Amino acid sequence: MSNLMSSVDSRTQLVGQNRLEILLFKLRGSQLFAINVFKVREVLTLPKITLIPSQHPVIYGVIHLRGMTVPVYDLSHAIGMRPIEIDDKSTIIVTEYNSSVQAFVVGAVDRIANLNWEDIMPPPVGSGRSHFLTAITRFEERIVEIIDVEKVLSNVQPPVTEIPEGTLEDAVIERAKGMEILMVDDSHTALSQATSTFESIGIKVHQATDGAKGLAILKKWADDGEDVPNKLLMLVTDAEMPVMDGYMLTTEVRKDPRLSGLFVVLHTSLSGSFNEAMVKKVGCDAFLSKFHSGSLANMVQDRIRAISGME
Repeated sequence: MSNLMSSVDSRTQLVGQNRLEILLFKLRGSQLFAINVFKVREVLTLPKITLIPSQHPVIYGVIHLRGMTVPVYDLSHAIGMRPIEIDDKSTIIVTEYNSSVQAFVVGAVDRIANLNWEDIMPPPVGSGRSHFLTAITRFEERIVEIIDVEKVLSNVQPPVTEIPEGTLEDAVIERAKGMEILMVDDSHTALSQATSTFESIGIKVHQATDGAKGLAILKKWADDGEDVPNKLLMLVTDAEMPVMDGYMLTTEVRKDPRLSGLFVVLHTSLSGSFNEAMVKKVGCDAFLSKFHSGSLANMVQDRIRAISGME
């Protein structure tokens, strides 16, 4: 199954082109689901698993993989469907989100699909598993539901949004009050987490759920005569989003002389050295891995110190 995964080097060529690759799979039945290939480390047959009955009900247990202890999730159960019974032929997708590694049991892996972000649409408003979808798309005339893995993980282990005591200097906290940030992310979970952290120190947060909406907000401010780079402390954007991704958003911001001076932070659950190269390629000022309230606070502090002459 490892041959299914292409190399990181080849996948990075998609960045800045508003394209993505998704790994298609099934849970129960014929419905296709997907996650972004960038977050997939490997696809394997389930190794020997240590069951942990006292764990969260969507966690089967843990496996030992390349020197790491990796939790194994029942993805079907986690999004509100019936659990999948595991055996020695079960398939797992090993992923890396928010600097941690986890495995998800799936019914079957289908293939990798290469798509345009313009073809990725927000999920329909409704109940049931739609709460666990970040987007939907069509592939070969079939509906594909793209899972919001960040929501799945936060349901099992809610992140800490409070800023650790002593992280921020008193002078920085005082200056932060009334400052503004534009936060762009298609995950309502991620938006809520980061907004809570920013608002706890008095920063006003504007929100957009994809890059196109974020760009429209920025251009509207500029059209109204506002000095956008001075209005905003920073633009914080996710990488992967429907319609327009964070890489394309950054590219468009840098192309507009009214916006090009914005301080842009790529805030994503993607991990690893890949991001450092991509930050430079598309012109972001900084990269921040989700979700660490202390790291967010430190980023804010560094930025405030820089623009206030406190360094």
